[in-house]
Amino acid sequence: MTLKYHVISTLVEDKPGVLQKVAGMFNRRGFNIDSITVGNSEVEGLSRMVITVHADEKGLEQVTKQLNKLIDVIKIKDITKKAVKRELCLVKVNIPNAKARAEIMQYSNIFRAHILDVTEETLMVELTGDKEKINAFISLLEGYGIKRIARTGLTAMSRGV
Repeated sequence: MTLKYHVISTLVEDKPGVLQKVAGMFNRRGFNIDSITVGNSEVEGLSRMVITVHADEKGLEQVTKQLNKLIDVIKIKDITKKAVKRELCLVKVNIPNAKARAEIMQYSNIFRAHILDVTEETLMVELTGDKEKINAFISLLEGYGIKRIARTGLTAMSRGV
């Protein structure tokens, strides 16, 4: 049994408790959600959930069938192979000296990150990209001493029509 990474885009009713129902269904089936993002969709009254999970093909089929049984779920699509995937990350990193500040700002430019806040002791940086890009950026900053990290989890949209 090989577990594969899947990105599931789900259109759901925009009302209280739907996120809990969806997450609960994954929990009852023994699947760990890697990330889940939710926001308004292009249709009024509906939200889009992007869920990432590791599952084999049989498990994914089971999850899809169970999601379809939930009244609040309108549409489900596995967009793993044909999606643009992004994550947002905020990192607050220590600045021990002026040299470190310059290095971190240079890394930020290379990674196309944005400096959001500067104090005498810290820099806060915003980075958007795929998981590998964000992990690589964080690895570079670890030597300076990371104070905080906040990551949104993956959001995605299928390519084309």
